[in-house]
Amino acid sequence: MNVYHFKKGTEICNYSYSSNILSIRLNRQRLLVCLEESIYIHNIKDMKLLKTLLDIPANPTGLCALSINHSNSYLAYPGSLTSGEIVLYDGNSLKTVCTIAAHEGTLAAITFNASGSKLASASEKGTVIRVFSVPDGQKLYEFRRGMKRYVTISSLVFSMDSQFLCASSNTETVHIFKLEQVTNSRPEEPSTWSGYMGKMLMAATNYLPTQVSDMMHQDRAFATARLNFSGQRNICTLSTIQKLPRLLVASSSGHLYMYNLDPQDGGECVLIKTHSLLGSGTTEENKENDLRPSLPQSYAATVARPSASSASAVPGYSEDGGALRGEVIPEHEFATGPVCLDDENEFPPIILCRGNQKGKTKQS
Repeated sequence: MNVYHFKKGTEICNYSYSSNILSIRLNRQRLLVCLEESIYIHNIKDMKLLKTLLDIPANPTGLCALSINHSNSYLAYPGSLTSGEIVLYDGNSLKTVCTIAAHEGTLAAITFNASGSKLASASEKGTVIRVFSVPDGQKLYEFRRGMKRYVTISSLVFSMDSQFLCASSNTETVHIFKLEQVTNSRPEEPSTWSGYMGKMLMAATNYLPTQVSDMMHQDRAFATARLNFSGQRNICTLSTIQKLPRLLVASSSGHLYMYNLDPQDGGECVLIKTHSLLGSGTTEENKENDLRPSLPQSYAATVARPSASSASAVPGYSEDGGALRGEVIPEHEFATGPVCLDDENEFPPIILCRGNQKGKTKQS
């Protein structure tokens, strides 16, 4: 594992491990290195090895999650090879917090929200997505993605305000769920025949088998986006661009798709922009005129389209100064001399030099 200072173009340090590195996670306090049967927890300030979790079940995909909120640094990883059990671990106190029985089947995806107060998960079956509170592990929400038996969840992510949860898979549909607050107010009496029937059906769930009643109480997708491909791995994110919510989907074919999301009514998200991540940006599919929405006029279809400059900014940053943070640093701005590792104005202030700790992790 090599750790680089990207802005200054300098390697900070490197580590060697006893087996293949499957995934790496980091925030401003901790850096995690996940192997198949162990997880190494480093202090990001000096890269010191704080803890090695050796008693974990085999994790062949390197599935793990780390909250980006440095004040808690919660870590989540599979607690079983045969069921959807999640171990919640505190990366600051270096102690196990709790174990969550999230799914019957093995886990496929886990993710924290920005504040580290919620944890979402999906199993390999891919039909149900659940959200739990952190650190007590209580179930808060349960969403049904679909009825297909085998769907591979490739991406699971919260919006920065934790209002939405996005899930993508190997199908052509991206699902967005809304995390609405549950109120205890008494519902109004239905005024239509369909309303009465719906109320009767929900009342009948008290007498149905648990699996059936659970399915009827699961919330469906608030919004969906249709991709023009299926079977490819893709990664999604929910961002705010030009002060409007957007869904961005990056596919393994090297394309980035941008959709409008109606935060009030949901529904079908409208494709408004496509970028080629591998080409020169002059391909036909990058021409905005070739991406006219085929759907009827709606909120999502009529909001302002992004400009070329803001649309090319790094996903996750708003237009208010965010583009500057996403710019590529020109070569002449790279540091020519050694990095000032003791400068607190630079982050992270690493104190180790290159190669000093190589192989040290094997001693733990």
